[in-house]
Parts: sequence; C-alpha cells; structure tokens
Amino acid sequence: MITPAFELTQDPDFLTIVIKVPYARASEFDVYFEGEDFKFYAKPYFLRLTLPGRIVEDGREKASYNTDKGTFTIRLPKEIPGQYFEGLDMLTSLLAPKKSRSAKPLVEEIAASAELSEEEEEEFDWEIEQTPCKDSAESSIPQYCYGFGNLRSGVFQRLQDELSDVIDIKDPDQTPVDERRRKRLEAESAKFEPDHYLADFFEDEAVQHVLKYKPWWVDAHKKMTALKGESHQDQVTHTVGENIFVFSEEEREQLRKFTNKSYLLDKRSRHHVYLGLIDILLAYCYEVRVNEGDKNVESSWNIRKLSATLCWLEGFTNVHDVLVSFGRRVMCYPLYRHFELVTRAFSDTVMILQLGKAAVLKCLLDIHKIFMENDPAYILNDLFITDYCIWIQKAKSKKLAALSESLQKTTLTKSHIGFELEELEAAAVLVQEEESMLKAAGRVSRQQLPSSESETSDSEESSSTSSETEGSDSDEPESSTSEDGKINSVQDTLQEERTAPLIDCNGLRQGTNTSTFEVSDEKSKVSLQSTTPGKLIAELEKQMHTAIRLSEQPEGSGTPGSVLQEQDENRVSESDRLSEDTDGKGNYLEVSSKTNPLLFLCGTNEDED
Repeated sequence: MITPAFELTQDPDFLTIVIKVPYARASEFDVYFEGEDFKFYAKPYFLRLTLPGRIVEDGREKASYNTDKGTFTIRLPKEIPGQYFEGLDMLTSLLAPKKSRSAKPLVEEIAASAELSEEEEEEFDWEIEQTPCKDSAESSIPQYCYGFGNLRSGVFQRLQDELSDVIDIKDPDQTPVDERRRKRLEAESAKFEPDHYLADFFEDEAVQHVLKYKPWWVDAHKKMTALKGESHQDQVTHTVGENIFVFSEEEREQLRKFTNKSYLLDKRSRHHVYLGLIDILLAYCYEVRVNEGDKNVESSWNIRKLSATLCWLEGFTNVHDVLVSFGRRVMCYPLYRHFELVTRAFSDTVMILQLGKAAVLKCLLDIHKIFMENDPAYILNDLFITDYCIWIQKAKSKKLAALSESLQKTTLTKSHIGFELEELEAAAVLVQEEESMLKAAGRVSRQQLPSSESETSDSEESSSTSSETEGSDSDEPESSTSEDGKINSVQDTLQEERTAPLIDCNGLRQGTNTSTFEVSDEKSKVSLQSTTPGKLIAELEKQMHTAIRLSEQPEGSGTPGSVLQEQDENRVSESDRLSEDTDGKGNYLEVSSKTNPLLFLCGTNEDED
C-alpha cells in the first residue's frame, strides 16, 4: 500500500482533508471516520489518520473528486462547532495510531497486526527493548549519554572516521558533561582573536547590511501581532500558523518519511531538550541572516559550529548559559564576529518560539535538509534533528510559549561573554583618538613647513659644503684618537709659526708659489703647494741682495766662509729647537689636516752654494 500525499485545513465547523491519489479509480474508494479516527482507501492508496479532535457523521459530510488533479476533497463536520483542532500541520503525528504508541524511547511505532487479537497484544509486547550481549571488558568501561534527550551512547565508537568532521569533542562516549564544558571553554578562549573582533567592530559595513535583512518570520510575527490586537484571543498564534506557515510539498514529503516515535523523558531530560532547541535555533537564525536566506557550502558548518549542543554535545542547565555559549562561539568561529549579530539572533529566536511549533518545525525541517546534503553532518540528523522534528509535533504549545517568555526575560551583555570585549573596544577607541590627533598635528606642521623650508635647505647645503671641503682637504681617513692627540699638541705649539712668514733653515724666507713640500709620517704622504703672498717675494729679493753684498765685503771684515759657518750654527740651533716638537728624529713636523696643515722639512746636512 502507498501512503498518499495529503493536507488538512479547518474552519469553525468543518475539517477538510485533501488527498492526492493520481491514477486511482474514482468509483472504487472507501472512507471511514468516527471520533478521532479517519481511514481512506483507493487502490493502491491507503491513509489512516488520528485526528486532534473529534468529527461526527450527521449528513453534512461531503466528498468530491477532481479528475484533472487526481485529488479527493472530503469535508467532515466537527462534533463540537467552533472547536480548534491543533496540530493539523504535524503530519507525522497524524499518521500514528494512538493504540500502538510505545512507552519506550526511540522505538518505532507500528500498527497492530490484523492477525492478532487484543488479548494476544496484551500478553506479549512486540516492542520490548532488547539489549545485545556485551563482554565483561566492554561493560566495565563507563559510557556517557548524549543526543536528543541524552538517549544515545556508544554511537561514535562505530563512527570514528566521521567524528573529527562533525563534532569538536574527542571520545564523547568516555567524556562526562562537565569535562565537555571545561574543554569547550578552553577551546573558545584559545580561538578568540581580538584583532578579528575589532576589525568587525570598526569596519562593520557588511554586518550592518545583513542586519537589515528580514527573514520570513519577521513578517509572520507582525501579522500575528496585528491579529492579536484585533481579536484579543489566545488562539491567534494557532490560526496564524494555519494561515501563514504553509508547508511546501518538499517539506510534506520530509514529514511523511519520518517514522513516528514516542519519547519517555524525565524532567531533567525534557529540560535539556528545550534548552538544546534554543541553542540550535540561535545558530540557525545566525546562518539565515548572514547568508540572507540563501544556502551555501558553509551553511552546515555555521549551524553545527555555533551550536554547542551539536558541536560539543553540551547539556545546558539554564537559558542564560545557552545565550553565553552562543555569544562566545559567534565571537570565535564565523566570518562575521559582531555582538549585534548575537542580539539579533536572540530576538529572531524569540519570534520563532512565539509563532508556535509550526514555525519551529519549519526551521527544523530546513536544518534537516541542510545536514542531509552534507556528508558528515547527516550523523547530527540521526542524533538530534530527526527526533526534534518528530517530538515538536507533539509538544505542547503552552510549553513553547513559556519557553519564549523565559528567553525574552533573559539578558546578555558583552561582559557575560568573558573575552573583555568592552575593554578591547575602549582601548581601540583611545588608539584611534591618538592617531587622529597625530594626523591633525601633522597637517598643521605641513602648513607651516614652506616658511622654514628655505632655512632648512640652506643649513643642509652649508653643512654638505663644509663636509665636502673637509673631505677634499684630507686625502686619508682621520687618525686614531691617540694620534690625533699627538698632532693636536704639535698644532698648539706651532700656532704662531702657521701665521708667521715661513723661514727655512738658512734664515731665508721661502717666496715661491710653486714650491712643493712632501712629507710622510707613519701612515701617509701629503703633497701641498705653498702659495706665499707677493710681499714675501719682495722680502726674499732683499735678502738675496744682502747676501750678495756680504759676499763682496772687503778683507778684514770677515770672509764668506765665516758667514756661512755662522749661518750653519744658527741652522743647527734652529733644527734643535724644531726637533723638540717632532718625533725625535728631527725630520718631520705635522699639523692636523683639519686646518690646512703645513708640513716642514728641515735638512740639517744640506750644502748651500
């Protein structure tokens, strides 16, 4: 038998069921309804529904068949006119017969076999839970639970290859919940990057753009608020779900493929399920907003990475812990790490919960589809999302309303996240202010620069000229410190001789401007040309005339030889005086090259004609 596609609608007095049965014979069909049970048969289609309210056969029922579309439309009167049937969109729940519901968790519900009587069903339970035999070594190792309602364990022992691509916790079967939380907090603290956060904080054009995007639930929430204002009824949320949240054919097909299950959850497990639902919806709202409703290859990664329930198999204890965990993960992992995205996802989740379980189911079906199309993430469907899709159809609307109120009353600030975000922002603002002040001061100095540029350039030119002059005066590098000390002492001694007329060892002034003095010390040779003024030349001529007259003196007044001998004695005494300021050999005198040095050579053994 084939379960046909179907949908249910209602008005105050009637329940309408539309069943799609293409290629079926319109003349051969059977319809049965009584109380909450409805059955339809048209070969090869069979449909059995457990309705959320009672219907009655009173002559007002009608049925019609559209041959073009291949659909049966059946209108059935309600037993209590005006009664609202809740959960008509929850197709998986409607397909489950009430009598076959199991008290054990995660057990598939099957219809009772027609061959068994009620006594046989009561004597033997076909759905008894069977536990496989385990070795004593395996049973000694503790295994911790996870998944929807903490009803799974040992799953990742069989899925080691896919483990690293799906969740961040290593070896979850042997890791308790407290240890998972501690490791998660350490990983988040190590992953946080202040530079990335501050970049998104100051350059937030892209973030502001995605914040302006309006998902489908924003308009739906506005319509629900308007209807509440008009009717002032508590059931407005349900009617909005009926009128707005129309499931697509693809979504209906997803619901038909789910196998109905019942979940036996204690109070603690139910608490974890509701808090895990908030965590998953927060991650989904972030993903929808940053991608503006489109899906890409990163969609699966975004949802499971931002949800600690999916990524770390976390079990929360209160709503505030859920918000803090989501805020920390937004600051660490996705492309856009901005606190306003955290608060916007928070308000989006409140809207979805206020819209009721039809809106929540629509989001869960979308997550299920995203994970199904991603190879490693399908494991999360088996652990969480499929069970959430089945469970939410039977959840009480009052519970979701209370959950949305509790979430709306919870506050989240940057200080709660724990990364010192406010301190980072304050420090960055101070740095920005200092940079702006420096830039302003730079602009002022550039405006004053033209008036002082000429002086600066003149001083630079004079300094460069003096350095070039000094470089040209000295052909060799400067001597060491000790040598400079010796030379400077000689310079002080010969200061007067540098300014006085030059006198050679014979008592004659040197007046030629082409005479060259060559000297060498321990390291260098210096060649200088002396440019004596014209006055010295005139004095030199006078000295030459005097020498000639002395050579022509008469006898008795002295011979030229005696005059020359006296000059030789004077020359020796002068040489002795100069040797005191030389290196002790009587050969060289040197003045520092920094002041146009003049080097003297005094030949003591020189003959003169």
